[in-house]
Order: sequence, then C-alpha cells, then structure tokens
Amino acid sequence: MLASLHAAVADPARVKTRALDRHANAHDASHFLLVPRAVVVARDAGEVGRLLQASAAQGIPLTFRSGGTSLSGQAISDGVLVDVRRHFKQIEVLDGGDRVRVQPGVIVRALNARLAKYGRKFGPDPASESAATIGGVVANNSSGMACGTVDNAYQTLESVTVVLPSGTVVDTGAADADERLREREPDLYDGLLRLAKRTRENPASVATIRQQYSMKNTMGYGVNSLLDYERPADILAHLIVGSEGTLGFVAEAVFRTVPRLPHVTTALLIFPGLEPATAALPALVATGAATLELMDALSLKVGQEMPGTPDIVRDLVVEEHAALLVEYHAESPERLAELLRTGLEVVDGLGLTLPADFTTDAAIRGQLWHLRKGIIPAVGGTRPQGTNALLEDIAVPVPALARTCVALMSLFDKYEYQNGMIFGHAKDGNVHFMLIDDFASPAGTARFSAFTEDLVELVLREGGSLKAEHGTGRVMAPYVRPQFGDELYDVMCRIKLLFDPTGMLNPGVLINPDPEAHLKDLKAVPAVAAEVDRCTECGWCEPVCPSRDLTLTPRQRIVSLRAIEQARQDGNLALVAEMEKDYEYDAVQTCAVDGMCQTACPVNINTGSLVKRLREDAAGPVDKGIWNVAAKSWGAVTSGAGLALSVVKHVPAGVLAGPNKLARKVLGADAVPLYSAELPGGGGKRRRPAPAGAAQAVYFPACVQTMFGPAGDATPGVQLSFEQLCERAGITLLVPPTIDSLCCGTPWSSKGLVDGQASMRRKTLAALHAATNDGELTIICDASSCTEGLRQTIESDPSVNRLRVVDAVEFAATSILPQLPEYEKIESLALHPTCSSTRMGINAALDTLASGVAVKVQVPENWGCCGFAGDRGLLHPELTESATRAQAADVVAMGAAAFASCNRTCELGMTRATGKDYRHVLELLEEVTRPSPSPEKADPSSH
Repeated sequence: MLASLHAAVADPARVKTRALDRHANAHDASHFLLVPRAVVVARDAGEVGRLLQASAAQGIPLTFRSGGTSLSGQAISDGVLVDVRRHFKQIEVLDGGDRVRVQPGVIVRALNARLAKYGRKFGPDPASESAATIGGVVANNSSGMACGTVDNAYQTLESVTVVLPSGTVVDTGAADADERLREREPDLYDGLLRLAKRTRENPASVATIRQQYSMKNTMGYGVNSLLDYERPADILAHLIVGSEGTLGFVAEAVFRTVPRLPHVTTALLIFPGLEPATAALPALVATGAATLELMDALSLKVGQEMPGTPDIVRDLVVEEHAALLVEYHAESPERLAELLRTGLEVVDGLGLTLPADFTTDAAIRGQLWHLRKGIIPAVGGTRPQGTNALLEDIAVPVPALARTCVALMSLFDKYEYQNGMIFGHAKDGNVHFMLIDDFASPAGTARFSAFTEDLVELVLREGGSLKAEHGTGRVMAPYVRPQFGDELYDVMCRIKLLFDPTGMLNPGVLINPDPEAHLKDLKAVPAVAAEVDRCTECGWCEPVCPSRDLTLTPRQRIVSLRAIEQARQDGNLALVAEMEKDYEYDAVQTCAVDGMCQTACPVNINTGSLVKRLREDAAGPVDKGIWNVAAKSWGAVTSGAGLALSVVKHVPAGVLAGPNKLARKVLGADAVPLYSAELPGGGGKRRRPAPAGAAQAVYFPACVQTMFGPAGDATPGVQLSFEQLCERAGITLLVPPTIDSLCCGTPWSSKGLVDGQASMRRKTLAALHAATNDGELTIICDASSCTEGLRQTIESDPSVNRLRVVDAVEFAATSILPQLPEYEKIESLALHPTCSSTRMGINAALDTLASGVAVKVQVPENWGCCGFAGDRGLLHPELTESATRAQAADVVAMGAAAFASCNRTCELGMTRATGKDYRHVLELLEEVTRPSPSPEKADPSSH
C-alpha cells in the first residue's frame, strides 16, 4: 500500500503513517472513531486521481477530509484519509461577484470575506462557517440559518470539476461536458440516462421525491437531480452534492452567489415554553422573517455561561423557557421598516415572557448570533467526563414541528436523556437535538438503539426527513430505505455502483445495509487534562492555529493526548511510547501558546494552557533554576541579550552559522535560538528620569524593546516614539524607576515555569503599586502581548485589583490622536494585528491609529498569528515560516508603502516572513506627525 501511495504523490513526505499522524487525523466532530492506515496531504486534482486509482487497484478504502466539522462520521476512515484542506484554497470571483469558482479547502468565512466587497455572499450559511470548508458544504449539501432550501449548495451550484474513482476528471461546466463524459465514462453516462428515465416514468417515485425535497433533506443521494436536470453532466454535478465523498472528489465548484442584504434587524423572542415557541412559527414565517432560530431551555441555560452572552439571556431566570432568534433582512431601510412593522403586529400577540426588542446594532446582533452558533459545542462542553455528545438533525413540515418537538421531549424522558436539548432552524421545520451519554458502553448503545427506532418512527410518521442538513453519514445510513422506499433506495444503490464499482470511496457512509451500522465504531472520550476535557472535537479552533500546516492543531493536540490515554488504558504501551516520542515536538515545542484557539472555541478552551503545563512538567531543575535566577536579575538578562545581538550584528553571518547550528544540535533546538541576519541589534535602557511635574499615567515600556532594537538605524523605536507623542499631546508619563528589572511575566508563563513567573509577578506588582500610588494612575504598556501579560499578572493577585492596564494603542487612539495637529499621511499601510490585540479586543483602536498613519490601510486576507510567539520564532523558525506563508504572499502583493504591527516580536516575525521592515504603529504615527524643524534650526547660517 505504502509504495502505491508514494507513487501517487510528488512528495512522499506528504504520505503520513506515524501513529501520531494517524490518530491526530482520526477524529472529526462526530461521535464515531476510525483510525486510518495512512494520511495523505494531496496537492492537486492529478494527485487525487492517482490516489483513487491506487486505492481501487488495491481495494483500500479512501475518504476525503477537509474541515472535519461533519457531525455524522463522514470524514473518518480506517483506510486512506486524504487531506484536501491544506492545498485546495483558490478563489476566483466571476462576473463582478455574481458567481464564484472555489476549491474545497476554502473556509466559508474566508469565501464570504472575499465576496463582501461585491455586496454578495455564499448561499449556504452553516453555523460552523468559521471552520467548515466548501468541500464539506458540497459533500453534505449544507444549508444553515437563512438559506433554507432556496440557497443551499444544491440550488446555488452551477458546475463542478470532479475526479471520479476511475481517475477521470470531468468539468461539468465545460461547453462539451456531456460529450466528454459520454466519451470517457460511457457506462456512467448511459447509466445516468437510464436511471433518470426509470425515475421519471414512475409516478410514485416522482411524488416521493417532490414531497421529500419540499423540505430540507440530506438523506441518501440527491435523486431530485434525476427530475431536475436533463443532461447527464448536470445530473452528475448535482448528484455529487450531498454524496459525502462516496462518488468522487470535487476539485473545484462554481456557485451562483446571493445578495448580501445590508439592512438587518434582530431580536431574541423569549417564550414561556417550547410548545408556544414552536406554535408561533407559522405566523412568524408568514411575516417574511429571514431566520427563526429555536433555542430550548437547556440551550439558554448553557448560553448563560458562554463568554459574551447578551444580557437578555444572562439575566433571565430560566425555567421552561424557549427562544426564537428572529431576523429580517432587506435591501433598503424602507423595506426593513415595512418587514418590521408586519413582524411586530404578529409578535405583539404571542404572549412573550419579555417584550420584543429588535435591534440593528451590529455588536448586539453579533452577541445574539454568537450565542446561537456556539450552542452545539458549548453544550457538548458541559457533558460529564467519560460521556460524548451526539447531535442529530431532523426536518418535518412546519405545521408539524410543535407536536414533533413535544413528542421528542417525551422520548428524552422515556430513555432518560436528562440533558436532551432541542434547537435549530425552525423556519424550515428543521431542528437539531443533542444527547449526552456514554454511547460506547453496552447500556448506552442499547438505549441509543431503542431511541433511534422510536425517533425514525416519529419523523417518518410526520412526513419528515431523518437528516435535514448534516448529511446522512454513518448515523442514518441504515434508514435511507425506510424513508425513500424500496424503489428509490434501489436507484440510489445503482448510483453508487455506477460511480464507484469497487465500493472503495468512503464505504459505510450514506448507504449501509448493516442495520446496526450506527451503533458501531463509537468514540470513547477518556479524561486527560482539566484544561481540555471539555473539548467536543468540533475543529473550530483549527483555522486560527499557527501550527496547523506544520505539525498539529489544537484539536489534534487534544485528541492525540486522548489516544495516548486510551492506549494506556488498553495496555498498548508500545503505542503509548511511539506517540509520546513524536508528541513532544509536534504538540509541545511547536505550539505558539498564543491563545488564538480560545478566540474560536465556543467552550473557551485555550489549548496553550495545556501546553504550558506540559512544558512545566518537562522542565528539569536546571532549566527552572536558570529562569528563577533570571527573574531576580532580569535587567542584566535583557541588556545582555541586547548587547549580544548588537555585537553579532557586526559579525558575518557565515561565521556564526556553524557554531550556532552545532549548539542547537548538542543542546537541543528547543533550548538554543537560531540566529538569522534579519534580526536587529539590541535596544537601549528603558529607565527614564522622574518627570518634573505630576504624571498623568505610568508608562511600562516592554523589556522586549531592550532585547531587540528598532528596525533600521534611523528609527527611534517605540518607547521614544510614544514618549514624543505624549509630549506633543501634553501628557506627562512616569516610568517606574526599577523598570529595567521588571517584566509582565510572559516569558515564564509561555514556558510553564510557575516559580519564576510568581517571583517576577511579585516584583512587578510591588513596583506598579508604588508607581501608580496604589492604582490612582493608569498603566500603559507598548507591546500588546505584554499588556495582556500585565493584565494576567494583576488578575493573579486579587489584592491589587485597583491596578488598570491599557495598551499604548488604545491610549493613543483616544488620548493622543485627537490632540495632534493636521499632518500629511503616507499613501498605504499593511497592518498586522496580533494575537494579543485580538484577544484583548483592541483591534478597532489599532485600525484607528493605522488610519491616522495612512490613507489606505489593509489587513491581509490571510491574516493570522505570525507564530513568532516570544521565542518560538527563534527556537523554531519553521513555525513562523509556516504560519505566515499565505499572509506574506498577500503582503507582497499589496505593495504597501509601510508595514506595521503593535508588538515587537510580531514585527520581527513579519519582517522575516516578508522581507519588509515592520514597525510599531506608534513609531509610524510619530514619524508622520513629527513637526518640521524651524528655519532657525534648519539653517546653519542663522547661528
């Protein structure tokens, strides 16, 4: 097998067979688990074609994986798992945004960001848009909150380029697509025509299809395409939608986009119970509401614990309440007002617990949607240890939804699912429900089996669909026949046989003759660490992780640890040893501990906290001793590091390279930094004389400015720049007299060295107490990561909670920029927000300052953490290179006049990545607002 896989791809290194790689990629967001024999990172359609041919020749199952947010087990395999997310990321906007050509690795949110400038958006709008990829959307025929059955993947698809199991590539959008399909795949071409004729000539089949697809429906193959399209190429394209990777690989797709209606108003309607909420749906649907999102009492209770939850939910004493998130979209304010008037006439008679409060405020609307979109993983994150979260979604005609929900709650009681929860897209009669249990245990499996039989009977009795938008998957594959009947089920089986005669593409998914398939390969979730045990493996963290294309993502770090623990419990100590050997570099050394995963995680997990503890556990007494001494002599350490950089700056790089590499080899790459020529010399002392007058604020310049001097000999650096800006604004600053020995504690925190961190925190807090007169003055820091570190230092000691820290960016945006006289801006600026500025919510202030520097400010489309992460970029430059690859290409293409960030090490990382000098935005602001020298000073003859 391995030889054939190596022959299929250009670089054998992209065929991964290590135990760590196989187990890290085995998990998707579902409650199933299969461990692949190999993971292949495919680069293009040609490689995929060769992989398909190799798989068919050897009879090895093959499954495609992109975002891995699938909830029904579609993205796992015990054969070959092909990762198509990493390299299939091209977007081509067509016809002024009316159409778009996109590859399967593109994330939905990234596609919508590209389309936003055209006033358009992608039709499907899944709640997982921040992590779900186009490949998964097509594979599952995804819809979402607003798109319903009108703008889903099936309806908006124009054409696909698909690689068939035979290796044949078919572009259904080509003018001669039908002729080529007939020529290259005659059996498939003729077979599609026969099946279409057979279906159209069967009145019962036609009636069933029309009824089934009048609602959201992702059960089985999309046999509606046999009625909707004439050409075999078009039938093929639309059969691919919702086929879950069982018929072929979508190398790219062309979609018709939909208008992004700019005028929106939103409200959360609180009802006394689930039944009155669902009973109100027909009347609300008739008002033209774009979305009607249902949340039951448990959803609301869990939502109260989520960060950023709106007050209407946080302050509610939840009993049996339920809510509908209602939203109206319009092309004009007048139309929106008209829709709202109609809506309020209905809403006023619904007997709400609280008055309806519609808002157009983007921040409040964002909070409401954050609540709704985060429910699935957030509820899963509350589950007891050792249990798993299982999510199903069904659809019934809207008039039947109320009684269906009541009956569903009765099933929860019957089978003692005490935390059963109902929510979803009520406008379409589509609700999701979540069950918490140890499904892999004999009792859990038996209970779920009986529950499923009752569920199937309930939904089919109401004329509904057993899966509405999450795909059939492994969960409902045994129930396709009961839903569609023998005739259409046979048509579906023949479709699979036509495309995939050997049955090697994603077997067991979508159609499965085993009546107990949904009860097999259930995932166990052993407890591994308090920091991450709440993880639901949803994968929302992955797109923001800087190491995602180098080693592991946060989800993979967690699931690998679970796999190690499960192997330990199973007594497979050989597997434990093999995985632990590779885990150190992949999971621990190359984690940026930047916390960006927490910004995307709906249950607020910061995987960096786990990694810091693992680093602490691994640190030996020598390392701890060295860093404890450093905490006591930090001034000497920083000045010494700066002096060393200044000295080696004058030494030819070739002279340094040999000894530096030898030291890294002997002492370890995670211990000795790698020197590179773009690093600056050291900086100066931070200490300043006491101010002559009363200070308005305490200035805490970051110690990183001493270690790393400014970019270029002519630039003053951020400390002097900020001091000069404050002087122009009439603001007096006090720098703590012992500043050269102080630090926010981040260097110790990132290494998990708690003793040294505690020592530094005590010293820094004492100095800040004295400098601020016990909190009377605000503290200002000029590096975003250090601002965040200082805030964490203050939070670590409740006795000093009077201390307040703001970032220099925030302070300058509000207190300096408005005071500056008119000046001339530069033409353009490429801006790099940092992880810390993002987590602290100060990017708006950063944008304000950048707009004060340049006429045109651009944040790269592929912006993300630079991966420099304090010293990670020095110890593991491959992390920064991988993390910045796409962003650096964006920056180079911009052709900006200047480049800015708000953290010195991030500036170093971006300088390394782009070859452009990145500087603190305050340096640039000081430069463009610097007063011109007076004629007397400028003209030597005047002296």
